[in-house]
Amino acid sequence: MIAMQYSFTMPADYDMEIIDRRIRDKGPLLDGFPMLGFKAYLSAREQGADYKSAENLYAPFYLWREPEGIDRFLSSPGFAALTRDFGWPSVKTWLIWHADQSADLRSAKFATRQITAIAPHSDLAARRDSAIADARAAAKAGALAAIAGFDPTGWKAVSFRLWSSPPDDVSEATQIYSVGHISLP
Repeated sequence: MIAMQYSFTMPADYDMEIIDRRIRDKGPLLDGFPMLGFKAYLSAREQGADYKSAENLYAPFYLWREPEGIDRFLSSPGFAALTRDFGWPSVKTWLIWHADQSADLRSAKFATRQITAIAPHSDLAARRDSAIADARAAAKAGALAAIAGFDPTGWKAVSFRLWSSPPDDVSEATQIYSVGHISLP
């Protein structure tokens, strides 16, 4: 499995209802996409949201069952239309250490994502084991999805969670998103 995310930063005065409408209209189009574990259509707002963000964002997060799914999606007419409308994004990817998914994934309303640096010469096995334990603990605490992964190119770890209600005890380093739609295979 592999996770993927790209993000578009919108101006402070951008009407985020445009993003909400796009998610409502386009979200179901990826339902049933080959090799998809899930796609979470995510947004964050500077103003008027349960959780304020430093920026207005549209930032979908994907879990792919097979890496070929990334190519199939990025080569699709849907992604071409997205880049025509919003620009050419940098696409982050992470190899998966652990992925828990609830059968009730579509009830997710919030997401959290934290990206942390992996120090040179770290004990990767210990880092992996700790990330897996954290993901399992989040699932037991009610996370509908708990993903742990890493990027060995940039040496970054990702912790991604989906929640049905606003998460408690979130650090400043954690980006909080609203979930507009969940696409499933």
